[in-house]
Amino acid sequence: MLTNLNIIDLAVVKSLDLDLDKGMSVLTGETGAGKSILLTALGLALGDRADSGYVRPHCKRAEINLEFALADAPKAQQWLEDNELDNGQHCMIRRVVNQDGRSKAYINNRPVTLQALQELSEKLVEIHGQHAHLTLLNSEEQRRLLDAFAKNQPLLDKVNACYRQWLQTSKELAGLIKASADQSEREELLRYQLEELQQLDLANFSYAALSEEHGKQANLEQILTAGQAQVDSLYEHDLSVCSILSDSIRVLTDLARFTPELDEICTLLSEARIQTEESALQLRRFLESQEADPLRLTALESQLAIIQDLCRKHHVLPDELPTLAGKLQSELDGLAHSSERIDALTVSAAQLLAEYRQLAGQLSDQRHESGMKLQQQISVMIKELGMPQGEFLVALSAFDNDTPKLNGNDKIEFLVSANPGLPPKPLAKVASGGELSRISLAIQVTTSNDKTTPTMIFDEVDSGIGGGIAEIVGQKLRALSHNRQVLCVTHLPQVAAQAHWHLYVEKNHQTDITSSNVRLLANEERVEEIARMLGGVNITANTLAHAQEMLSQAVADV
Repeated sequence: MLTNLNIIDLAVVKSLDLDLDKGMSVLTGETGAGKSILLTALGLALGDRADSGYVRPHCKRAEINLEFALADAPKAQQWLEDNELDNGQHCMIRRVVNQDGRSKAYINNRPVTLQALQELSEKLVEIHGQHAHLTLLNSEEQRRLLDAFAKNQPLLDKVNACYRQWLQTSKELAGLIKASADQSEREELLRYQLEELQQLDLANFSYAALSEEHGKQANLEQILTAGQAQVDSLYEHDLSVCSILSDSIRVLTDLARFTPELDEICTLLSEARIQTEESALQLRRFLESQEADPLRLTALESQLAIIQDLCRKHHVLPDELPTLAGKLQSELDGLAHSSERIDALTVSAAQLLAEYRQLAGQLSDQRHESGMKLQQQISVMIKELGMPQGEFLVALSAFDNDTPKLNGNDKIEFLVSANPGLPPKPLAKVASGGELSRISLAIQVTTSNDKTTPTMIFDEVDSGIGGGIAEIVGQKLRALSHNRQVLCVTHLPQVAAQAHWHLYVEKNHQTDITSSNVRLLANEERVEEIARMLGGVNITANTLAHAQEMLSQAVADV
């Protein structure tokens, strides 16, 4: 359960540190006191979208911290362990919203993504907003509520997994069948393209080697002429490098008889002459081995032209041509085996369809069985909530065609008959605003009984209700808190009187910037707040006595 809420610089809240306990807690205060910002803070900490508007004026950031005890939240504890974020029997959630609208989230002081925060939050807290009765008009929400009440999630997961497999298989099958209509034309094109590529001898293909050989053949005359000139210059002319080095060596050797320091120079020059002569001889042997081959040059130019044409045609680089040939061959092989694949997919799609129908049939049976129980329980509760002739019905029917669909093949619709003799009609066409609020509350309380979420928050879900019905609503919420923590924002004294704990929101106008604060009311303060909610501006002794009686009666009814 939620044990502490800490807020810093969030909208009208400068600083708040609020301890919470098990049971039912109500949050009351004058209109505009800031009750909604507490729900906003909880929503942000649990993964709602953030923006800079939440940051208190003249502050750099807003921060919300939540602390949970996990003794009553085994699913959350398991999730933390699975994600290596566990920290014993407690969990700390922190959300920071910066002035530029960017935010960061932390679980047990470790940064996490918003998706991870939302995954954990749904295992800790369930929030029912003040517009839940409008959401209730949505058919998908009605389906979700029935499946949650029936505990259909494991079977629903199987149905949807089977549906997705069937859908993927069917799409692939339809694509192959469509493609097979012009398969022959595609096969012919692929074979032609492969023949074009295979003339390049792709097994030994090297564009770099071809380019190098072509460059050599195309410039062979220049290579031979310039090469022979270098042989002459280095070795064969009378004034060649070798001849000049020989003369230098002879002169310096004679001088070395008188100057021994020249011996090392003579040695170096002798080595240079040997290297020069060897280089010239190797160059001459290379030139003698070269022979112009006009036919080879023509063949190389032709092959390079083909390569360039193919590269332009297929929009690839020369070295990518072998890979392209492999892809084309794979596609051709696939087309050759497409008829076999079509047969296999046809069988698979039929098997998945049969499996889907069997699972969807089980899901429908469970929905029918649970729908009967749900409508009975909600019918009893809406009678208690001031609709004595009201009947609630869960109508299930199959879709017009039996093509597989996500979440099964059932149309689910909540119907209500507010008066005897009138046929049940959809909620949107029958219920008034007040009636819809009561029906919504009855559904939320009924479907919450078997949930494992340890903390439930109700934000003015009792709007449009008053009098004795409001007291019953309070009793239902108090009963709901016997095995979980319930936090309720309300304007109704009848609901507030039923709570175990009473939190009061008040505004502070002592500074230039308005701020809100929350405090736990003691017994006498609680009587005064209930009286304010009952009597408005002028609170009389009778009003105070009535408030005390309401609180005493709530305790006596436990």
